[in-house]
Amino acid sequence: MTRIEKGIGSIPTAAGSGPISARTKFSLRVLRLVVNLRVLIALGLLSVSLLALSPPLLGYRYPELYQYTAFFYLLASSALALIILRMPEKAEPAAIWQLIIDVIAITVIVHASGGVRSGVEGLLVIFVATAGITLPRKLAYFGAAIATLSILAEQSLSYSQGMTDTGDFVQAGIFGAIMFLIAFGTQSLLRQIDDTEELARQRGIDLADLAELNDYIIQNLRESIVVVDASGQIRLLNQSAADLLNTAPLGTGAHLKSIAPQLNTLLENWRCNAEGNTPTFLASDGTLINTYIAPLGPNNSGPALLFLEDASILVDKVQQSKLAALGRLSASIAHEIRNPIGALSHAGQLLAESPSIGKQEQRFLDIIEKNSKRVSVIVDNVLNMSSKDVAHPEQFSLNDWCREFIAEFVSTVELNEGELSVHADEDDVMVRIDPGHLHQVAWNLCDNAIKAASNTEGGIAVEMHVGRGLNNRRPYLKIVDHGLGVPKDLQDNLFEPFAAGPDGGTGLGLFICRELCEQNKATLNYLPGDKGGSVFQVVFADPSRWDV
Repeated sequence: MTRIEKGIGSIPTAAGSGPISARTKFSLRVLRLVVNLRVLIALGLLSVSLLALSPPLLGYRYPELYQYTAFFYLLASSALALIILRMPEKAEPAAIWQLIIDVIAITVIVHASGGVRSGVEGLLVIFVATAGITLPRKLAYFGAAIATLSILAEQSLSYSQGMTDTGDFVQAGIFGAIMFLIAFGTQSLLRQIDDTEELARQRGIDLADLAELNDYIIQNLRESIVVVDASGQIRLLNQSAADLLNTAPLGTGAHLKSIAPQLNTLLENWRCNAEGNTPTFLASDGTLINTYIAPLGPNNSGPALLFLEDASILVDKVQQSKLAALGRLSASIAHEIRNPIGALSHAGQLLAESPSIGKQEQRFLDIIEKNSKRVSVIVDNVLNMSSKDVAHPEQFSLNDWCREFIAEFVSTVELNEGELSVHADEDDVMVRIDPGHLHQVAWNLCDNAIKAASNTEGGIAVEMHVGRGLNNRRPYLKIVDHGLGVPKDLQDNLFEPFAAGPDGGTGLGLFICRELCEQNKATLNYLPGDKGGSVFQVVFADPSRWDV
């Protein structure tokens, strides 16, 4: 395939054409430049003939032949220029005809102007060089040959007519040698362009392969990675991060705030004041995520790399270690603590039946009975926690279940009307969970909320909110109180075993509640109340996507 066929002649004129090579682009630029230059040269040659100069600059030997040739050359150059510029697919035949016309017209003008001494033949250097760049190699050499032969033929004709001498043959020969040197030089230049283009193409392939491999590795990393620029626009979001943020993989350009507002807030706070601690946030599905932020520039205001980590995975590992220790401890507790405590409690009960017991002794016996029961509850909680009964999930209406639960809780605890209420943000919210586990979780949370609300001046006001998440539509249950809330120094360890608060609890209730939720593919999280107090939110698994 010729150069024109590979390049200029294959310029894409319709959808589906391939890309243009660098060599073709270079040839096209040269051809477009020269066709315009050729028209200006022809116009200049014609203008010289119209000047009333004595003697004329050119064409003084045959003025009329010069004028007719210059006029014809202008018309032919203009017509072929339009063809080349408007119809690039016909550039090769047009360029060949243009070279032939160049050689004939310039040779005639040289003859009409007195031979090689006029210097007009130097114009052929431009057109032969152009042919060497835009035409195939054989045609380029053929152009140099016909240009050389034409000038030699003109010199021979002028010499036979006695208008030149033998010394002009040397000038014509030198001119012919220059034509061939130019043809060879352009071919060398084009070979360098081809080598450079092939090297660039190979480097492009290597870079594309490397980029594809890099993208594959990043997308399949277990680590969740997000890269943002200085304005918060996402530049990279791998599949693991998309799954963790509960969103589809996005292309570059989306703003972080549009898919993870809380993560964007953490990033903005980090830019203002980078701290050494690990910030956390809740994803739309209730997953607690640890965030590690590293700058990709000299300061925090530029691009940043965000590593996201599912905190539940780390928590699970820690809790498994704790449960293993507690499991070993529970057997010792059952034998070493439960039996003595039972004996003490039983002895106290027998002593209380004695008719000689006074008020002071009775008060001491009540203390013994109360603390014996408290220790017994701790032992039961530890044993229940280590046993981890298998969940038996059932699907039911959370709205109906909450109404039945409130009726039972109010009558058992003897609350006044309105102190515990249910608020349904949506009707008929279906959940799939073990009813016994949910009952235990809700009872513990409501009992804690009642105790917290009892310490406020406004009285007891506990609310149960039922609804679905805005983004993932997963059902949730919120237990809201208007008490004093959880102190900040306890919030990070709130669900850890034996993390007792100021109320003197065992520190196992919330830990067991979270364990029960996780057995049912649900999550339990703490949120500070908007106007004080505490919010404990249970986010259930989607009942329509429950994994058996």
